[in-house]
Amino acid sequence: MMQEKRSGVMITEFIDGINFIFETENTLFSPLNIDKGTLAMLSVTPFSDTDKVLDLGCGYGVVGIYAAKQIGTQNVVMSDVDERCVKLSEKNAELNGVGGILTVLSDSLDSITDKEFTLILSNPPYHSDFSIPKRFIEKGFNRLKIGGKTQYTVRKHRS
Repeated sequence: MMQEKRSGVMITEFIDGINFIFETENTLFSPLNIDKGTLAMLSVTPFSDTDKVLDLGCGYGVVGIYAAKQIGTQNVVMSDVDERCVKLSEKNAELNGVGGILTVLSDSLDSITDKEFTLILSNPPYHSDFSIPKRFIEKGFNRLKIGGKTQYTVRKHRS
């Protein structure tokens, strides 16, 4: 079985007046720059000091780290099914001065027991059958506090 070689990549991005740095790898989603859908989602997401945010399918941690800069590390949880993503998210949180974000290895929401999130944010992987985003949507509402919201990026099919 051939394994794909991982190569470290550093991304720097200026978002809302804050400079961010992320280490990523060529085997992960959007390894050379932050995905435009993620940036668009963050640009329209208001955060409140009372929010508790879940970055579902966190990848290398952009959404959760951005949220922690807005509302504090104690109010953010990041999760991903890929152990490498969890480790990179933790490393990137440290690099960006928000170490200590709870980061969970979880297949979708299987290992997420908290039911008091006010905001679930995700840029899920879209495959031909939409099984992962569908699972995030169908299970996500069970982890929200009453009045909480989910926000997902949506992939537009080109004709």
